[in-house]
Amino acid sequence: MTQTAEAPLTPPPMLDERVVRKSPLARLLARPEAGALAGAIVVYVFFFIIAPSFRYAVSFSSVLYVTSVFGLMVTPVALLMIGGEFDLSAGVAVTSSALCASLFSYEFTVNVWVGVLVALALSLFIGFANGWIVVKTGISSFLVTLGTFFMLQGINIALTQTITNQVASPNISNIAGFSSAQKVFASSFTVAGVNIRITIVYWIVFVLIATWILLRTRYGNWIFSVGGSPQSARAVGVPVGKMKIALFMAVGFMAWFTGMHTLFEFNTIQSANGIGNEFVYIIAAVVGGCLLTGGYGSAVGAAIGVLIFGMVEQGIIYAGWNPDWFQFFVGLLLLGAILLNTAIRKRAESAR
Repeated sequence: MTQTAEAPLTPPPMLDERVVRKSPLARLLARPEAGALAGAIVVYVFFFIIAPSFRYAVSFSSVLYVTSVFGLMVTPVALLMIGGEFDLSAGVAVTSSALCASLFSYEFTVNVWVGVLVALALSLFIGFANGWIVVKTGISSFLVTLGTFFMLQGINIALTQTITNQVASPNISNIAGFSSAQKVFASSFTVAGVNIRITIVYWIVFVLIATWILLRTRYGNWIFSVGGSPQSARAVGVPVGKMKIALFMAVGFMAWFTGMHTLFEFNTIQSANGIGNEFVYIIAAVVGGCLLTGGYGSAVGAAIGVLIFGMVEQGIIYAGWNPDWFQFFVGLLLLGAILLNTAIRKRAESAR
C-alpha cells in the first residue's frame, strides 16, 4: 500500500488588533461622551414633555446659565481627574477667591481690579500648594484637598466675621473699577430677544481650549499618560510632578474666574457659599465619562455632564416639583450615569 504525504495544515492568519477596523458604531460608543450624550437626550426629552415652560428659549437660556457657572469649574476638574487626581477644595476655593477680592478692595479702599489681581494670586497659590503637597509627599489628593477644604471653609467664615461682623462681604458696587469688572465677568447680551449671560460664552471657549489641549498637544498626551500610569509616563520622560501641579493650578485659576463672576453678579458674597459644589463638579465629570481612576475622559463629555445637571436642576423647578427632591435626583443621576457608561463601554467592546 502506498502512502501519500499530506500537505501540512496552515494555521489561519492572525489579525493584528492594531490594524483591525472598528465599525462606526464601535467608534462612536468608545468615545467618553457617548453615555453622557445619550443621557442628555433622555433628560431633555423627559422635561420637554412634562414641563411645558422648559420648551421656551428663555427657559433654556436659564438652564445654560446655571450650566455655565458650574461648567467653568467642571472643565479643569475633569482635566485633573483625567490626570488621576481630585480637588475637594474646589467649591470653597471659589468663595475664597471672591471674598479675597471683595474684602481687600473694601478694606484698603483700592480699585476693584487690584483686589481681583490679589485674588488671582491667592487662587493660583492654593492650587500650587495642593499640587506641591500631593507630589512631594505622595499623599492621596483626596486627603490633601479635604484638609484644604476645611481650612478654607474656616478661613472664609472666621475672617469675614472678624472683618465685617457679619457672614457676608460688604457691597462693593460703589468702589472704583466695579463697572468695568462687572462687564468682563458678569455682563449679558441679547440674541433674538433672549438674554444670554457672558458666562455661557466663556464656558464654551474654555471647553474648546481644554479639548484642543487634550487632543492636539503633547500636554494632552501627558495628562492621559499621567492619569493612566504615572510610573510609565515618568519612564518615558513625562514631567509627572509638574503636570499634576499645573492641573491643580488650572483648577485654582478657574476658581478665581468663577469667583469673580459670582462677586460681580451679586456685589457681595456669603462666606458659607460653595460648600458641596465640589461634589457637583466631580459628579458632572463622571457623568461625562471621566473615570475615577484617571487616564480617561474628555472636556466635551464633562460639558455634557454638567448640562445634564443644569437641565435636571432647572427642569425640577419648571416642572413644579418639590426642590427638596433635587439631591435625590443628583444621586440617582450619578448612579445612572455610571451604569450607563459601563454598559456602553461593554457594548463598544462587543461591537468591534
